[in-house]
Amino acid sequence: MSAALQRGATFGEVRRGAAGMLRQAKIENPEADARLLLLHAARFDAARLISSEDEKAGEELVAVYERLLMRRISGVPVARILGEKEFWSLRLSLGGETLVPRPETETIVEAALAEIGDKQRALSILDLGTGTGAILAALLSELPNATGVAIDRSEAALRVARENLRNLSLGARVSYLCGDWASAVLGTFNLIVSNPPYIASKDLALLSPEVRDHDPRLALEGGADGLDAYRTIINQLGDRLAAKGIAVLELGQGQEAAVSALVRATEKLEVAGNARQDLAGIPRALVIHAKR
Repeated sequence: MSAALQRGATFGEVRRGAAGMLRQAKIENPEADARLLLLHAARFDAARLISSEDEKAGEELVAVYERLLMRRISGVPVARILGEKEFWSLRLSLGGETLVPRPETETIVEAALAEIGDKQRALSILDLGTGTGAILAALLSELPNATGVAIDRSEAALRVARENLRNLSLGARVSYLCGDWASAVLGTFNLIVSNPPYIASKDLALLSPEVRDHDPRLALEGGADGLDAYRTIINQLGDRLAAKGIAVLELGQGQEAAVSALVRATEKLEVAGNARQDLAGIPRALVIHAKR
């Protein structure tokens, strides 16, 4: 047992000792990670952890906690250790073939809701490359009369999405298809959303180890210039967007001009102004309209 996690220590002392271990290992956000991992090890909620600050933590629990900390120090992301991640205030399970949902992807949801306006509308949503189902789940939670189709090339990812949407009591409003982007489905949709792979192949090695070593390459790599998935999706959008339909695509940093150019080269689509920025000020969500 680490010296930072002394036998007979209280929950507060154990947590602070763990934060020190993570800080020494140069883990970003050591206090937050130590708290999340202790909640998981102890199976406490936040209120219980606060009220237990001065209670002694059992040796077995501390041993479990230390194993979790060692995984974090080795570079495994907290979300992978916990097996879940919060997105749009929804708790989502993860799988080996799904990305960890990230806060910047919530910009897609914000942009879509802003375009839709009336949340009571009955509308159909297509989620391309659904992964955990995060984007679709967030939209359906805000749009009570919407239905969705979730598509992914990975059967394993679809199983995760199905479980998440079922656990959120949204599953009855969703259909699931395994296939390559919109070629897997017929018909048209009022809203199409996607967070496609957009990292150029040569840049994969530059990603942080937490992403490079733990997120599926299939969900990251976008070809030589990072635009392969956009070319395919944009080529399909014109036939899948209903009249006055909206598409919202997540962008990688610096990709707005290139992806917008792909849209403008089509006959049926138009870019609806500048991309919506995420909290870091990066253009993140490109809104596309079916031409009127």
